[in-house]
Amino acid sequence: MGEGVDPTKMCQTLVDKVAQSKQLKAITEPEILVLFESWLDELEEEVTSYIRKHSDADPLFLAEKLGLSESGAVFLVTKLKNENKI
Repeated sequence: MGEGVDPTKMCQTLVDKVAQSKQLKAITEPEILVLFESWLDELEEEVTSYIRKHSDADPLFLAEKLGLSESGAVFLVTKLKNENKI
């Protein structure tokens, strides 16, 4: 299975491009950022639901099941733990 989505890299790429281009910043104003936040919320819900059902799942297994990269899964699990959601 491929690497999947890495939310950390995706966020960093978005931040870099916004910082580099006023034109891109104008395009990413509320609509794009709202869509990104909505996507991240859905992804967090999937991770939360999966971990509640499979509490012994490690990040690599979680990544494979949800189509994420391992670093993306680690990022989301850490974020959700820090927010006391899992």
